[in-house]
Parts: sequence; C-alpha cells; structure tokens
Amino acid sequence: MQQQQQQQHQQDISAAMVWLMATATGLIVANLYYAQPLVGPISRATGLDAGAAGLIVTLTQMGYCLGMLFIVPLGDLVENRRLIVTALAGTACALAVAAFSTSAPLFLAAMFCIGLGSVAAQIIVPFAAHLAKPETRGQTVGTVVSGLLLGIMLARPVSSIVTDALNWHAIFVLSALATAALALVLRRLLPLREPDHTSTYAALLGSMWHLLKTTPILRRRAAYQFCMFGSFSLFWTTVPLILTNAYGLTQTGIALFALAGVAGAIASPIAGRRADQGKSRSTTLIALLGAVASLAAPLLLHGSRTFEVGLLVAVAIGLDAAVSANLVTGQRAIYALGADVRSRLNGLYMSIFFLGGALGSSLGGWTYAHHGWQGVLVAGLSFPAAGLLVFVTESRRSQ
Repeated sequence: MQQQQQQQHQQDISAAMVWLMATATGLIVANLYYAQPLVGPISRATGLDAGAAGLIVTLTQMGYCLGMLFIVPLGDLVENRRLIVTALAGTACALAVAAFSTSAPLFLAAMFCIGLGSVAAQIIVPFAAHLAKPETRGQTVGTVVSGLLLGIMLARPVSSIVTDALNWHAIFVLSALATAALALVLRRLLPLREPDHTSTYAALLGSMWHLLKTTPILRRRAAYQFCMFGSFSLFWTTVPLILTNAYGLTQTGIALFALAGVAGAIASPIAGRRADQGKSRSTTLIALLGAVASLAAPLLLHGSRTFEVGLLVAVAIGLDAAVSANLVTGQRAIYALGADVRSRLNGLYMSIFFLGGALGSSLGGWTYAHHGWQGVLVAGLSFPAAGLLVFVTESRRSQ
C-alpha cells in the first residue's frame, strides 16, 4: 500500500509544489549566510574578541556539516514532513535567540544550532526527487536547487541592506518569523512520505561509510562539486575586497554586485533538463570548462575601471552558472541510485560539497593577503582544473 501511495505521489507532483520546495530551500539555506557581512557589528554588540570573530561563520558551517552527516540521513528512516518541520521549528528558536543575544557564547551557540537545523533544506531536495517522475527528476531537482542557490547568493546582500536600514538584530528577527511561518506552511502542504526502511539509526549511520566506499559515482560527483564549490567560495570570499580596495565600491555597491551574480542560478533547471535527456557527461564538461574560462578572463583581459567591473560581473554570473549546473547534474546522478538511500547519499554529497567551500573560503583571505588578486584568480582556477583532471580519467561508460 505504501509503495502504491509513493507511486501516486510521483505522478501527482505539481509545478506549485516544486516552486514551494524551491522557495523553502532558499529561505532555509539563507540562514547560514545572514551573519557573514555582519561580523563587525555583531562582534562589537556581543563583546566577541576580534580574533575570534571568524567563529561566527565557522560554527554555523560546523553545525551544518554535522547536521548533514547526522540529521539528513534520517530522511531514509523517519517520516520526511515531520522531520523537516521539526528542524525548522528548532531553527526558528535558534534565530530568535541569536536576535536577542547580548553575550558572545550565547550568540555562538545559537549560530551552531542555526547551522544544524538549516539542513532541513537538504531533506527537501531528495524529497522533491522522490515525488518527481523519473523522466523529469533532473528538471525538478534543478528547479529546487536553483532556489537553494538563490538563497545562498541573496542572503548576504539582503542582510546588508536590512542592517543598513534597521540594525543587525532585525535580520534575525525577520528570519525567525519567516522560518516559523514556513514550518507551518510546509506542515500543511507537504505530502507525507514514510520511508520504506526498517533499520535502526545506528545502522543507518554505519551504512554511510559503506555507501561512500562502494558507490563510485558518488565519489566522482562529490569530487567534481568539491572543486567547483571551492572555487565559488574562494571567489565570493575575496571579490568584496577587490571591489572595495581597487574599484572603490561601497557596501551597497557590493550588494548590487552580488545581486547581479544571482542570474547564474538560471543554469540549474537547464542542466537538470539536459541530465534527464542523458547529457550529464557533456553538461559536466561544459560546467568545468565554464568555471575555468570565467576565472581565466580577468587574468587575460584588462581595460578601463568600468570594463573591469563589468567583466567581474560576467565572471560572477558565469561561475555561479557553472557551479549550479554541476551541482544539479551530480544530484540527478546520485538520486537515480535508489529512493531508499537518497537522503544518505545526499548527506554525503553535500558534506563533501561544503568541505570544498570551507577550503576555498579559508584559502581566499590568505591568498589575497599574500599574493593579491592575481593569486586569488590562479588559486580559483586550480579547483575546476583539478576537477577536469578527474573528468578526463573517467571512461565515457562510467559517466
């Protein structure tokens, strides 16, 4: 009976449900990034030492990575709607605590919990794949992931604009209210999905290492995306510095620059459609070459101040599109491996994805300080170049 219901869901998913899930993932994942441009005012308000200010970002990412390893796999064991709503309720509470924190330890603890609960986004993505028909699964996942990437790209400029207009507390208050409202909406509108799995939680976690070891396509796709998100994070960590120091852009100007980069998210549904047509290999190659070309352009082309800023906008759009396309193509490939392991595969895939981002972010500031913008571009190029090396070692059949 359960399998029949699941098949029914596969046939019944609507465009409205897909867009609801896309909006939800964007709103949820944005919680990870609101604090990034506000480290200065938050540190001053909570008494956090300047040398420890980086913990605001680090603890959020740590919570998210741990959540992907220990919470997301529950999507293969626990009823999915209940799991998503519970995670969102916890996130809303943590956001409220962050909004009114006056001490550094309390604020940092809240940020860790925000990261932990925000993995609800990574439960929604495989849920969407489960609801979609196999022949349109890539397009569905692409649309949902485009919402997730829009959340990542829009969070920082929105946070800066809200803080300039009000104060840093306001963005956390607004996000807490939005997250609580989203939990109520999803509780009402999401269908039930009871996984066909009778294992224990301990056995579920234990199986993840086995999945990583015995699933070559997961390792390969995760390696591609590790490289791509490393490059993405390195670029977006350092480009505000060059825009300020070399081109004199204000915070508002940098926010507008980030908004322009959002256009790259349109690549997600296009890549998903190509994957549904059996064109995953060529889409992966285009994405990797696109990232290399995007970061090579500023090394090779020079001109007026206006030309160079415009070129950086094009680089941002091209790099965002390449990362979006590669992410969706990879998720389409691993979700095809079976409904009973999708959440665990997604947890592993996205954990490796964010490890690449953490490496890129940490390299960005150091590279800019010691080798300047040219060094940043070369370091950024090295990530997708490494991905291309992995790509050419794989046989066409294995793709």
